[in-house]
Amino acid sequence: MYTLSDSGLNRSKNHFPLGLKEFAFKSFSVHSLVSLALVMLLYSLLLSQPSHPQLKCTADLISARFDAYDLILEPDTDKPEWWAGAPSVVRDSTGMFYMACRMRTADAPRGLRGYEIRLLESSDGIHFRRIGAIAREAVPIPGFERPALLIDPVTKKFKLYACGPWQGGPFSIIKFNDVDRLQDIDPASAKPVIQPMQPLYERDITVLTYKDPVIFYQAEKEIYHCFVIGYIRRNEKIFHFTSKNGEDWTPVGDPHDSLLPLAGWHDFFVRPASVVPIGVGYLFFYEGSSAKWYDPVYNVVTGVGFTFDLHHIIDLTPDNPLVKSTTPGYFSTWRYSHWMRVEDELWAYAEVADTNNSHEIRLFRIKLQ
Repeated sequence: MYTLSDSGLNRSKNHFPLGLKEFAFKSFSVHSLVSLALVMLLYSLLLSQPSHPQLKCTADLISARFDAYDLILEPDTDKPEWWAGAPSVVRDSTGMFYMACRMRTADAPRGLRGYEIRLLESSDGIHFRRIGAIAREAVPIPGFERPALLIDPVTKKFKLYACGPWQGGPFSIIKFNDVDRLQDIDPASAKPVIQPMQPLYERDITVLTYKDPVIFYQAEKEIYHCFVIGYIRRNEKIFHFTSKNGEDWTPVGDPHDSLLPLAGWHDFFVRPASVVPIGVGYLFFYEGSSAKWYDPVYNVVTGVGFTFDLHHIIDLTPDNPLVKSTTPGYFSTWRYSHWMRVEDELWAYAEVADTNNSHEIRLFRIKLQ
């Protein structure tokens, strides 16, 4: 049996991980704390506020910020393996919030359990109402994974991306036609925009599938960035594409290179989560799992990095994750997070494990002053 001191998360499902205070910072290196404090300080200094409190990067301070949350959406059935998750959120010029998320059933083969992309809106970002849904049968597609929702900076139309096995082939990134109203998305308009490359020779090691897009528009360069999970040799890694129009995508650098390595607590999986601009660069939230943990395919938690160019990532949490579920069952999952600045707070919508092994969408609001 692996213990917390060995791995950070216990491999036995009969012995659950400790709470966030004991876990996330138990063995944080001094280097990691200093790095995280530096980025938090940079972020605070860029808030254009008249004054700033002194930042205290301690276990109690940071972990306490994830103790409280708002429940955004529960699964349709409150039972194990039923999930509401993978939220992607935008806010328009009037202040309205819009969310696309994936609804998952327990009653289907694994990998094909996402039965619906649900569409919601909210005036305050906390209380959402359903305005539509895209059923997998309407595309058609065997199942959905994480969607990505944006507002086109020029047309102001909604751009919705998703992923799943495309027409009998591998998982690919798909896109629907842009619309003025999110509820008017046409399921039949879906088309693939990022697909795996064909092997160049019989035993070529290439990415087999792409899934779970995280798409960010870099306004100063007028370019879209798409960070995806690539499945290669039974491992999940982070791959990077760019596009001028959100339709035609090109790999950045070598298409076989992951932005972060399989190392430390994320030596089993490492995956993209969210990007937040902070003026001098970007916070790059990522997620992963360890081969030492119980069921690392689903026991996925979240870390954070920093990047100047959206391609070279400095891992600020190499020794232990930043956050995990404070209500674990068999899993401590805290994944598929979407982070955004809302006035003087940093908001994180995330898919989080509950005590009965279901997943729900929660909102964590972190004061930045």
